[in-house]
Amino acid sequence: MEWFSDPDYWLGRLIYQRMLAVLYLIAFIAAARHFRALIGARGMLPIPAFVARVPFRDAPSVFQLHYSDRFFAAWSWCGALLAAAVAAGAADAVPLWAAMVLWAALWVMYLSIVNVGQTWYGFGWESLLLEAGLLAVFLGNDRTAPPVLVMWLLRWLLFRVEFGAGLIKMRGDSCWRDLTCLYYHHETQPMPGPLSWFFHHLPKPLHRAEVAANHVAQLLLPVLLFTPQPIAGWAAIAMAVTQLWLVLSGNFAWLNWVTIALALSAVPSWAGPPSSLPAPPVWFEVLVIAMTALVLVLSYRPVRNLLARQQRMNTSYDSLHLVNSYGAFGSITRVRREIVVEGTADAVNGPETTWLAYEFHGKPGDVRRLPRQFAPYHLRLDWLMWFAALSPASARAWFVPFVERLLENDRDTLRLLRVNPFPDVPPARVRARVFRYRFTTWRERRQTGAWWHRSAERDLLAPMSRSPRPGRR
Repeated sequence: MEWFSDPDYWLGRLIYQRMLAVLYLIAFIAAARHFRALIGARGMLPIPAFVARVPFRDAPSVFQLHYSDRFFAAWSWCGALLAAAVAAGAADAVPLWAAMVLWAALWVMYLSIVNVGQTWYGFGWESLLLEAGLLAVFLGNDRTAPPVLVMWLLRWLLFRVEFGAGLIKMRGDSCWRDLTCLYYHHETQPMPGPLSWFFHHLPKPLHRAEVAANHVAQLLLPVLLFTPQPIAGWAAIAMAVTQLWLVLSGNFAWLNWVTIALALSAVPSWAGPPSSLPAPPVWFEVLVIAMTALVLVLSYRPVRNLLARQQRMNTSYDSLHLVNSYGAFGSITRVRREIVVEGTADAVNGPETTWLAYEFHGKPGDVRRLPRQFAPYHLRLDWLMWFAALSPASARAWFVPFVERLLENDRDTLRLLRVNPFPDVPPARVRARVFRYRFTTWRERRQTGAWWHRSAERDLLAPMSRSPRPGRR
């Protein structure tokens, strides 16, 4: 079938697959480094307890069949090695069927992690990575020209990511409609980056222009993806540029980078492929057509969600995360609140009690510390701490276990933190307080050297002391 392939997109496919493999690599490394404290056998939300109550059909995963911390670590590091090999070109050095197996293995391996990750893996970019990764299985490799149907499915995914985000903003907070959301967003976003302070202090007219440009990028440009070239290609490039603006202004794990990869896949090459690409085998054409039909059928619910007044964001409709709904920041927080966790060596509370703060890698704490850039690496605990400050009740299941592990100087938990003020002996008690944070002004910055100003608001967790728990060391 001559219509089936289009060699003009060989470079877009190459960039997309290489970028996606790198993001898989980062995701597997993050899983390997964080899992013991978060979801390990002795973690805050243990996998064994989860799989004991959730059946396989609701959360298909290899860890439903067997779990140990050693097995999870091996699984994650093997996924990282496989992703590194694919990023280096391994899938282009093997036959077409073997390349599909490599991409399918990455998808299955990461799906197994996400489906037992519980709250820690409840972010929209997990489903986005899985959906983008599944489409990569059917993109082929250097042995064949890119299949047109899958290239269109990539645009369809990009459309849902951007258009869904645009609609949820217009239907949500009024500040998106009056163009004032960025008066607050750079300061109150979950994890600011090193440039967020400077973005926050841009002139308000420029903030309004940013919001207007965001509406164009998310509501107009996605529609142009389905127009003829070169219009579609230029629209995709503009979308990639707006995503780079978001990369500079905050930390959103790999959300922006998957979106950039999707956008670049829609840009045709200015030169032909390095060599003529043969026609794909019939079996590959059949698989691609079947996959396209499946995506179209499963797109019914995401489309219905886009048209619904009560639009849901970041929603998966099946346990395989095949075709999902996306969207973020329908509402904007006007005030930033942070949970500050403190410990003391004093057994008795009094005016002389000395409380020392635990410091996180990405979450604001020390007011003199400039926020760091971590994305596309994902600091799950830091992100969940932001949500915990917004809704403490929703974090109860993991926050108290987190504090209990601080009281024990649990090694795996402390690895998630930047500063442990009790390196030798565990604290006698730990408490949590809520502070209101705001960026300092230019004058305050010059006078104090601080990036943040904070003021105490209330106690979140009364001082907790150690109590023996069976099964922990």
